[in-house]
Amino acid sequence: MSSLARYWHATDDGRVRCVLCPRECTLREGQRGYCFVRRNEGGELHLTTYGRSSGFCLDPVEKKPLRHFYPGTSVLSFGTAGCNLGCRFCQNWDISTSREMDRLQDDASPAQIADAARDWQAASVAFTYNDPVIFAEYAIDVAHACHERGVRTIAVTAGYVQGEARRDFFAPMDAANVDLKGFSPEFYRGVTGARLDTVLATLTYLVHETDVWVELTTLLIPGHNDSDDEIERMCRWVVAEFGPDLPHHFTAFHPDNRMRDVPRTPVDTLERARRIATDAGEHFAYTGNARNPEGDTTRCPGCGSAVIERAGYTITGYRLDEQGRCERCGISLPGRYADQPGDFGTRRIPLRITPAGR
Repeated sequence: MSSLARYWHATDDGRVRCVLCPRECTLREGQRGYCFVRRNEGGELHLTTYGRSSGFCLDPVEKKPLRHFYPGTSVLSFGTAGCNLGCRFCQNWDISTSREMDRLQDDASPAQIADAARDWQAASVAFTYNDPVIFAEYAIDVAHACHERGVRTIAVTAGYVQGEARRDFFAPMDAANVDLKGFSPEFYRGVTGARLDTVLATLTYLVHETDVWVELTTLLIPGHNDSDDEIERMCRWVVAEFGPDLPHHFTAFHPDNRMRDVPRTPVDTLERARRIATDAGEHFAYTGNARNPEGDTTRCPGCGSAVIERAGYTITGYRLDEQGRCERCGISLPGRYADQPGDFGTRRIPLRITPAGR
């Protein structure tokens, strides 16, 4: 397996410039980028985590979270280490801020991952836990191997990617959940260390120029991005740009990383955000990381009936036909559906993928 990166060029002074994301880190020999995993080795940029993972697990697709992408099915999830954002609130900070040698325990080629997904009857492979943009070359190769075996692919990402890398990364993805972490440039700069305009450009590209199924997630942090005004501006932008059918998940923050002094998000805040989203015209606003049956329910935008009911990650009621149409009024629900929903439920099954010869 080659660790040579694809998105870089040499500079006149002997350095290499990574052009994967807007940071465009320029590196001398031996230096690593902001993400820590892309390094100048001998005048070439290398992805030092290619073929290595922080672990594999079978999860429900609803945990990604995706509500309109083959509901109830299982997903083989994995990530690596590092990140190209610096979110103070990161809920997976032990992975995203780690040095890869600290966390990477499993070696696996793209073919081995795809084979494991097929053997465990996972409907999809999800690139998650840390942002897969920074291991784009590895994720792309895994995605192609999955498609050769009839396995779908999912990217769980902050969308902080640009140019050629953006096109290449999403080309083999069947679905993406994109974090829209807030809706002010100041919040993005101060709390995530990134730029809002790049994320909006990624969303616009995905929805308007690809066939990738897209859902959004916004983690609501008390006192930082949970005001009525910011949530309403975000939701009105989503509806104006993409229409009413893009599912939007509002999830609860818990104190972690460098924001341990901020309280947990109340369920009332999630419900308030869902009401604002609905009033702004969004048809599918959900809540997450908290028990809230109505916030887990998918309702038909035509007749209002509950077409998918859930208890957490378990489907408890399903009223769509084999074409994904409401059994009551016949309206097609946006998304990707099979003849029947999956029944994977709430299980979480850690896996080891052992390379051949070990």
